Amino acid sequence: MTPFPSSAGGPYGLRDIRSLYPAVTENHLRYLEKWGLVRLSNRPRDLREYSFADLLTIKQVAAELERGTPLRVVLRSLLAERQGQLELDFASPHAASDTPRAKVVSLDAHKPTRNASTPLPAGPTLYPSGNPQAALAAKYFVEGSRLDDGDERNMEDAATAYRRALLIDPDLVPAIVNLANIRYARDELIEAQALYERAIGLDPDCFEAHFNLGNIHHDLGRYDHALVCYRDAVALNPGYPDAHFYLAVTLEKGGYSQEAKPHWKAYQELAPKGEWVELAREFLE
Repeated sequence: MTPFPSSAGGPYGLRDIRSLYPAVTENHLRYLEKWGLVRLSNRPRDLREYSFADLLTIKQVAAELERGTPLRVVLRSLLAERQGQLELDFASPHAASDTPRAKVVSLDAHKPTRNASTPLPAGPTLYPSGNPQAALAAKYFVEGSRLDDGDERNMEDAATAYRRALLIDPDLVPAIVNLANIRYARDELIEAQALYERAIGLDPDCFEAHFNLGNIHHDLGRYDHALVCYRDAVALNPGYPDAHFYLAVTLEKGGYSQEAKPHWKAYQELAPKGEWVELAREFLE
């Protein structure tokens, strides 16, 4: 690969960026993506490409870092420059692929420690006794949840199972949330938002619905709405690291840096080896 792209306007690969601006690390690029300052991409890290507009932003970041400016100051400054601008392309068409979605893995809708990596509970508690219809809905939910493993090849089968559960029990909140997650993963944000809002209407204590709805608002730059959702999610499940992270990010974007600090700290403590722990540490310094 040549060190520079053939076109002056891009696209620029990761090697091009690292060659041009060695002060900018891969982590810095991830932070710029998360902040919405360069375009998100669903491509693997080593295959991601950046436009000429992205390059100008990266150049500015590199210059500030070389001057010794803390990254948190750089991010806040760049974001402030964009306030009031019409950013129609703020979220890339694949922004949702980079955003975590809390999955409901149990029909016990009020356990506060559920997340996508928690194994499904075993035993008959998932199958309500004495109610064949509820048991059948639960069976389809479990089938959908087992298929809902992040593999795109299983996505449609998982969605079908969730729909079958909802045909039997239209108010089965876990199936509504997980079906919304699949919609979200497909960038069908209007449909996903409607499902999350329906889930909250049926069960106001469903933290997954609040958190995931906050992600949609955040992806679309609706920060005031995102703050409401993230605050509700943190109140319902203070042990969920990503809720603290996204609340901190959104507060920073709104200029509420002091209010963000406890949530940076909470993320750092809850996820000491988390994907964004270095960024949390930066904002706590």
